[in-house]
Amino acid sequence: MATQQSIPQSLTVVPFPAPKGVTQLELELLLSLRGRLHQLSEQVASAEQSIKTRLETGAYLEPGDHRAELKENFRRNVSWKDVVVRLAERLRMDGEAYCAKVLKSTKPTRSISLVIE
Repeated sequence: MATQQSIPQSLTVVPFPAPKGVTQLELELLLSLRGRLHQLSEQVASAEQSIKTRLETGAYLEPGDHRAELKENFRRNVSWKDVVVRLAERLRMDGEAYCAKVLKSTKPTRSISLVIE
């Protein structure tokens, strides 16, 4: 027995609204905002560096609602550790032991960050 399929003779077209155009004014505004963001980022970095430098030299912090302090960190980060462990496993070596040896002989990196609350 053959099954007969019916094919519709006409299709209904559902109109979609055309997308709203992008104006030159919008593009100019976006470029202007990007420029302002860049300026603000530079100003923030400059202000943070100024405060950080003064605190490092022992500047007095005015009492009030906010406080600022320098946080010192020492890291002995072997960023390539996972890669070395995988390669060592392929070579049938103990990657963890090798990385531990390298980490032990790595001089810690000192970083100071400004914390403002």
